Amino acid sequence: MTDVLDLPCAAVLFDVDGTLVDSTPLVEAAAHEWAAEYGIDPVRFLEGAHGRRTSDRIAEFLPPDRVRAATARLDELEASRSDGVAALPNAVGLLASLDGLPWAVVTSMDRGALLQRTGAAGVPLPRVVVTAEEVERGKPDPAGYLLAARRLGVDPARCVVVEDAPAGVRAGRAAGAAVLAVATSHPAAELAEADVVVPDLTAVTAVPGGLRVAVR
Repeated sequence: MTDVLDLPCAAVLFDVDGTLVDSTPLVEAAAHEWAAEYGIDPVRFLEGAHGRRTSDRIAEFLPPDRVRAATARLDELEASRSDGVAALPNAVGLLASLDGLPWAVVTSMDRGALLQRTGAAGVPLPRVVVTAEEVERGKPDPAGYLLAARRLGVDPARCVVVEDAPAGVRAGRAAGAAVLAVATSHPAAELAEADVVVPDLTAVTAVPGGLRVAVR
């Protein structure tokens, strides 16, 4: 049985990687090459990397004086690829159907990676974009979502955050927004802090004044 849940809002704030765009093959290939150079277990590195800024994750494996160069190297390896990047189900359709509802993207990627991946996937970008280099602290800190809401001129409490990673869900909750999670990269159980969890964006449609979610 499917129930319908409406999420009223004045704006929608989307994460990108894992929410609108799937770049898993690219990220995993680059991480394996990078980890071999730095003597790091790539599987362990990737386990906690999704949804977080590259520099924040690398700082958990390398001393502070090596983080900047190591981050630049991983960014370089990711930028050299575009293999396997694609829009996730209904991502483009949902964005096209927002029909005047303000929206923004808040990503743990830097601007170059964001442009590369959304371009390869055919996912449009809005007027308000917040990338990794624009905030002092990355997700799960709410700074990115708070900045996006401020740029849109909307109270964060009147926003819906759409996320796929536990760190992003926590960031959205800390910002005071309602959180809709898609289980595209993590099991639903790991996203339980969200207000509602769905398999992917095919369960979501835009309606006047917010989003409508089909919940099984």
